[in-house]
Amino acid sequence: MTIPDPVHPAWLPPEAFRAIGSRRTAVLGDGLLVETVHDEVARACVQYGGRVRAAPTAGQYDFVLALTTAEPRAAIGVRRDSATGAEGYLLARHDGVTVVLADDPAGLLYGLFHVVRLGESAFTGERQAEQHRPATRRRMLDHWDNVDVHPVMGQVERGYAGGSIFWHDGGPRGDLARVRAYGRLLAACGINAVAVNNVNVHATEARLLTDRLGDVAAIADVLRPYGIRVHLSVSFASPVVLGGLPSADPLDEDVRKWWTDVTDRVHDAIPDFGGYVVKADSEGQPGPFAYGRDHADGANVLAEALAPYDGVVHWRAFVYNHRQDWRDRTTDRARAAYDHFAPLDGRFRDNVILQVKHGPIDFQVREPVSPVIAAMPATRLAVELQVTQEYTGQQRHVCYLAPMWREVLGFRPWGPDGTAVADVAGGPDGDGGGLVGVSNVGDDPYWTGHPLAQANLYAFGRLAWDPWSDPAAILDEWIDLTFVPVSESGTSADVERLRRTLHSIMDDSWRTYERYTAPLGVGFMVRPGHHYGPDVDGYEYTPWGTYHFADRDGVGVDRTRATGTGFTGQYPPPWSEVYESLDRCPDELLLFFHHVPYGHVLHSGSTVIQHIYDTHFAGAEQVKQARRRWEEAAGLFDPSLHARVKELLDEQVRCAEEWRDQINAYFFRKSGIPDVRGRHIP
Repeated sequence: MTIPDPVHPAWLPPEAFRAIGSRRTAVLGDGLLVETVHDEVARACVQYGGRVRAAPTAGQYDFVLALTTAEPRAAIGVRRDSATGAEGYLLARHDGVTVVLADDPAGLLYGLFHVVRLGESAFTGERQAEQHRPATRRRMLDHWDNVDVHPVMGQVERGYAGGSIFWHDGGPRGDLARVRAYGRLLAACGINAVAVNNVNVHATEARLLTDRLGDVAAIADVLRPYGIRVHLSVSFASPVVLGGLPSADPLDEDVRKWWTDVTDRVHDAIPDFGGYVVKADSEGQPGPFAYGRDHADGANVLAEALAPYDGVVHWRAFVYNHRQDWRDRTTDRARAAYDHFAPLDGRFRDNVILQVKHGPIDFQVREPVSPVIAAMPATRLAVELQVTQEYTGQQRHVCYLAPMWREVLGFRPWGPDGTAVADVAGGPDGDGGGLVGVSNVGDDPYWTGHPLAQANLYAFGRLAWDPWSDPAAILDEWIDLTFVPVSESGTSADVERLRRTLHSIMDDSWRTYERYTAPLGVGFMVRPGHHYGPDVDGYEYTPWGTYHFADRDGVGVDRTRATGTGFTGQYPPPWSEVYESLDRCPDELLLFFHHVPYGHVLHSGSTVIQHIYDTHFAGAEQVKQARRRWEEAAGLFDPSLHARVKELLDEQVRCAEEWRDQINAYFFRKSGIPDVRGRHIP
């Protein structure tokens, strides 16, 4: 398979396969994914002079990839003490032979890409047997792609990398070579499921379930060789919209039968179909509330239809009142998901996955972890992350999100000795709801618009596989795969300078973005609608429930039990007490939980107002420094890629200064307190 020109190869340039392609390899086993492994190795061998065999023959091999059902133990000489499990693999090197063993064809595929990441080091010295397996079996991307071009949101809702790779102007794109290349990239970082259409299901998208199912089946055929199951976002009202029934009541027998019949047809067309994604009773999407039913009733009727086929329902917990009265401070959007779903714990079928945004609002640059994640021990939960940068610069700004995600996944809702978010998502034996990311990919030549935003997609897959991975180490992997192989004509000093440049720009970029945008956990100071750029009061007097309540005396939302909305009480101890306490609440979340005077002193020793000034000046300056570092490294990168990033850094500098000036001016005028350092505030 060739990547369609002029699409950037991302983390799978041909040079990344040099170590494998220059060696003698045996690929042993049967099945579609084993054929994929063989084809990947064969393609590399054609380019770099090695050879590959698909059956054991006499002779010496440098590299063996084998299913355990076909493994030639005597030849391999590797002791396997336990099963590798579904998607897992064993990696070892003994007597000059590097070996990947797997019980499952998918494990062989993931083992191959592990060796690609290791490069020459996989073929050096001895390596004791290592077991590798994913933390969870479900590692999924949701595409918010529309089949029809939406008059407001376009071809891809909240997409910042061009059009859809699946759909174009009302129909399928036709040529699926780009989709095949995409599946290859996803498999190489560990992702195994994709939902191919928007969770906001419009009229044309609804028909993908029935008369346009063939378009979905064609995508599934292309992704299947890379171990990726296709999922479909469906409308809860499908029995009415598509089936002509008078009702979509989940307790109606005719409705239950309709879902069973249509799911049977889906499975006939796509035997490995993954399941449904549903956004219901949210932002205008229909749901069970219309029939006096709850979300367990709604999810279970779809789960029942999917159960015979190992299918799951991803039921989104993003349910809230988007028609609030901004004057009513007792209503709190942050409370909504918990209030709706926590009472339903234990009522969902086993193949329902409640898909919970990592924070209680909406993918802001800083939020606490959603209390729903700790509130439903009898329900399978998936943690939803936003890879597309809706509120973190829209892929016009550098914002490496892995440090934020790692912080979320490592959070322990029950205290330092309790279970972490990653463990809740993983579930017992890896059979939890897993991780779901909102995709950041489009038909842009660089896949993600901003070339450096590729790192977020790569990091999502790697954290979904191993949520305890170090974000800096993941960034090193991405850099070494994406840039270092094509820089081998330079000196080792050039390669090290390239790495240093990217780390200096990207390592702290999430916190840099936080510094020049939303302070101390208060969010949504963005322009309404498209959400790019600052507008401090843009959502302040709207029905959307995203307020900061800044006035002349102070800023922040009182979410305490004592005097506010009571949201802090949705957390288990110790966090319910920590967030309730003005003295103990972490600085970075202070304004999410408390309304405080501008002169309130933070744990850092700074006042709230001075912190706002200092961080906004510092953040804008850090972006300028990043641009300077990038300009100085011009000769280390492909000229067209360097030019694209330079253009985007120019925009980031402009926008960061706009954020700095608008935020600082707004709060100077509200508070009347000048900057103690005497800097100019417009």
